[in-house]
Amino acid sequence: MEKKRLRQQMKETLTQIDGDTYDEWCQNISQILVATDMWNHARTIAITLSRGREINTFPIIEHAWNEGKQVVVPKCYPNEKRMEFRVIQSLHELEIVYFGLQEPIIEKTVPCQIDEIDLIIVPGIVFDVSGYRIGYGGGYYDRYLENFKNRTISLAFSLQVIPFVPREDHDIPVQYIITERGMKKCVHDE
Repeated sequence: MEKKRLRQQMKETLTQIDGDTYDEWCQNISQILVATDMWNHARTIAITLSRGREINTFPIIEHAWNEGKQVVVPKCYPNEKRMEFRVIQSLHELEIVYFGLQEPIIEKTVPCQIDEIDLIIVPGIVFDVSGYRIGYGGGYYDRYLENFKNRTISLAFSLQVIPFVPREDHDIPVQYIITERGMKKCVHDE
């Protein structure tokens, strides 16, 4: 219940950010991300397609393409409770699925194997300083990250980072969080 309450509160808080501030913070976060060594050394980047008041990932995707990086985005299979990443080379390879989410069109894209991904930009709505996060409740990323060995970063506005979020045994923290104020390495308390 606590996760649900925090998720709802943060959704409401995000809607109160004015448009100019939102744009400025998103731009700051993007600039910090693309200046990191993790970004520069990554050949294949996994990223979500933002919507609403999430950090705008579309300029980040464009930036990756302009640098010749491979971009992979998630395709979820709710009946199987699993997710895979698929390569996209254009926004025309996307379709709107449930809840207004955009996902890759299977017939126009190919899957990417987990060991081919250098960096996953992990989504969430509330984060804590240890890298634990509250996502949107599907558990897809925690299941996927169980077998992922490379770098993980989350992008968040600083107001989305709180001292502690409730966690469960299967929750997997991210290694870094980038906000409009800079990048922080997460210290995982085991």
